[in-house]
Amino acid sequence: MNNNLTVVVLTKNEEKNIAAVVQNAKKVAAEVLIVDSGSTDKTVQLAEENGARVVYRAWDNDFSAQRNFALQHVKTEWVLYLDADERMNDELLTSVKSVVEQDKICQYSFKRKSVAFGQEFNYGVLKPDFVPRLFKTKNVHWVNKVHEKPMCKDELKVLGGYIEHYTYTGWQQWLNKFDQYTTIWANDAYAKGKRVSLGKAFGHAVFGFIQMAILKKGVLDGGMGLVMSCNHFFYTLMKYLKLLELQRKGDKK
Repeated sequence: MNNNLTVVVLTKNEEKNIAAVVQNAKKVAAEVLIVDSGSTDKTVQLAEENGARVVYRAWDNDFSAQRNFALQHVKTEWVLYLDADERMNDELLTSVKSVVEQDKICQYSFKRKSVAFGQEFNYGVLKPDFVPRLFKTKNVHWVNKVHEKPMCKDELKVLGGYIEHYTYTGWQQWLNKFDQYTTIWANDAYAKGKRVSLGKAFGHAVFGFIQMAILKKGVLDGGMGLVMSCNHFFYTLMKYLKLLELQRKGDKK
């Protein structure tokens, strides 16, 4: 473990994941900080029992706000962000330890592999991607309410190893996130002045399907790859339809 690194995890009702993610994080950091947004299950209890420190911030549909709030409570020079359903493999753990000890002014990106509905995905919507997660604490700031991203001017490097991302385990979970994320996106886009027509909404959705199924080869993941590409069509369509609904309500005022 490293006394100069804090691992941050955002949670709400993650009792199935929390013990495992805390134990994984403790392999590389002395401090694990949980930012909980009002769990009603045993998330907080289990986090504390496994040695994590828990702080609370009320959920206001803003993922970046949660991540930025965490920075106010990080006391170390380095911060690493994990989601509750992510685990660092042994090679990545070794890489993290090494660069934190070297203490160079850089930010680091991790490869992430997704497992959903019991299947590992290699293409399309859930193909392996690279996510910036390790930063000098004072040099990072997060933006966007959903699909948030870090703003950091430090040189970006990729570390060896990868994150195992155990995402959707069931369709109800997928539907809950579908509704949550499309609503947040639409509200944020409307507030920023973005506007859309019904035709453009459908066009964005069709392009999203083609991009995931064909250009990113989602069909090579078999039947589930095609299903996830179709889901991406409906996800894209719905977020623009919700934006269109906000527009029409606004026009009537």
